[in-house]
Amino acid sequence: MNEADFGYKPNHKKRNYRPLVIWLTIIIDGLVVVLSGLPPVEGFDLFDVHILPMLNAIFNSFTFVFLLLALIFIMKKNIIWHKRFIYSAFVTTTLFLISYVAYHYLAGDSSFGGEGIIRPIYFFILITHIVLAAVIVPLALASITRAWNMDVPRHRKIARWTMPLWLYVSLTGVIVYLMIRPYY
Repeated sequence: MNEADFGYKPNHKKRNYRPLVIWLTIIIDGLVVVLSGLPPVEGFDLFDVHILPMLNAIFNSFTFVFLLLALIFIMKKNIIWHKRFIYSAFVTTTLFLISYVAYHYLAGDSSFGGEGIIRPIYFFILITHIVLAAVIVPLALASITRAWNMDVPRHRKIARWTMPLWLYVSLTGVIVYLMIRPYY
């Protein structure tokens, strides 16, 4: 595979997306950190906000499937379908983020009530999920912007880290939901 396979044009003007990646990372990760320290909003009763965690798990499930399909298609050297599924993963991840922020703004955090061996397992999954979710933001943004710039070698280099970590984050998001669901 060469650059022409990715739609490379010799006169393609490369853009500097680094400030965008940095600012979006600061805004997204910062918003999540700030929300984790705020008390829930009182008096919001337009709808039951406890449906949002299930919606988050659904969005994470779709993200996982889209990423898996994107990986399969890139391994088959089908760039068109790879891009379509990557864009789909970005859409479902964005919808997840909106729903996640809304839930934590309106309802706050939920406590895990499990006991015994399941408790440290849950917290290991949760902590690795949270840390890697913060890390995946700049990685995913850098991966896609390198692709937009037709910088195939650098895109491949970062995507080798981004894809497995993003798959892990989306899958563990679903697992965390399933483990904490009884305690909502």
